Amino acid sequence: MNPDKIVTSAFAAAILATIFPVAAAQKIPTKPPSAADWAALAKLPDFNGVWERGGGQAAGQGRGAAPAGPSLTPEFEAKRKAFLARAPEDSEAANCLPPGMPGIMTQPYPMEFLLTPGKVTIVIEAYTQVRHIYTDGRELPADPELEFHGTSVGRWEGDTLVVESVGFSPLTQIARGIPHSGSMKIVERFRLADPDTMTITTTITDAGVLTAPYTTTSTLRRHRDWTIAEYICEENNRNSVDATGKAGIDLTLPGNAPKKD
Repeated sequence: MNPDKIVTSAFAAAILATIFPVAAAQKIPTKPPSAADWAALAKLPDFNGVWERGGGQAAGQGRGAAPAGPSLTPEFEAKRKAFLARAPEDSEAANCLPPGMPGIMTQPYPMEFLLTPGKVTIVIEAYTQVRHIYTDGRELPADPELEFHGTSVGRWEGDTLVVESVGFSPLTQIARGIPHSGSMKIVERFRLADPDTMTITTTITDAGVLTAPYTTTSTLRRHRDWTIAEYICEENNRNSVDATGKAGIDLTLPGNAPKKD
């Protein structure tokens, strides 16, 4: 190989590494699951399968009552009001940016739960997203990578899966128009109300934004004959929002080129 090409390639690689740094994966020692691990898994509640999200409401709200929103500090209440005064017609999700946590768990699309030794995997049809919840005894990282879903670790308390998540991308929000401070923590409690009904209680804490924990509940219904569909948001995306927040829709039929004058 030409030495000049080697130098040029190395220089290009160094530049790319500077512009696009590769996140270091958290290295956790693991071992192949044993027969005892699979036997222990079989004794846990059966979460496996495809679930459809039903209604949700803030904790403490009766049926038919308007859900209570997050209780904000004066600073972030002012930010929320400023956002609502000039709110875009749609969010960046219209341009295929997934909402991340906690919003991805409120999408009106099915999600599939897969239980394996040491991990619960949630495959979410919306935006083809995947959450990994580690139940192998590891601790939450002290300095996590900032990701849309954060880093999640879980533990079983009887028949309830308790999941703690930290380390969220600054592009995610607590709720519409409410950013987090970077110290947001989400605790979810998953349990079966009956063999085909799951309840999820979600509590968000963020001392920089919230004056009190924000708790919501939701219900999922299992469909044993469903499968997750492919969801490629950018394929034939007809809805979008521009830089000014103006929502648009493309009504051109697929395969039909616009007519020229």
